Amino acid sequence: MTSTAEQAKFGNPEALRQLVCENYAQVYRFCARRIGEQAAADITQEVFITMHQSLRRFQAKSSFRTWLLGIATNHCRNYSRKAKSQWLALENWHEPTTQFESDVINAEFVSQALAKLSEEHREVIVLHELDGLSYAEISELTGVPEGTVKSRLHHAFQALRRQGDPR
Repeated sequence: MTSTAEQAKFGNPEALRQLVCENYAQVYRFCARRIGEQAAADITQEVFITMHQSLRRFQAKSSFRTWLLGIATNHCRNYSRKAKSQWLALENWHEPTTQFESDVINAEFVSQALAKLSEEHREVIVLHELDGLSYAEISELTGVPEGTVKSRLHHAFQALRRQGDPR
């Protein structure tokens, strides 16, 4: 049985449509956290255009999701370089909530705490905790060994704990 990605790779338009439908929201959120909601819509479109143009080169050495988020990462980085904007804007770290005011306050606290981390630590926190990627997927996406991903997560969480410690 062939995967949806394999079917799309060999020209099945319904499989291609299914890949876009299944992955669009995740790619959009992934981009919005990195470059802001306004730019994310355009960049997400570019990601899927690149996916369509590059699908024949997808070799399934990684999961399709990891491969697609790699494309999204490259587009977000290119956008940030061109716009000369900060890689991560504070307002993009949390999704808007309509729940209790305390949830908003907590989200703002988290945003501020994440902003104090190094870019490498922020990146692994977002990829692991918000995007739900495994250590192996993060390793492949960032190009660093899996042990380095684990180490960065460990140190990032330690830094976050120190920020919350009032001593």
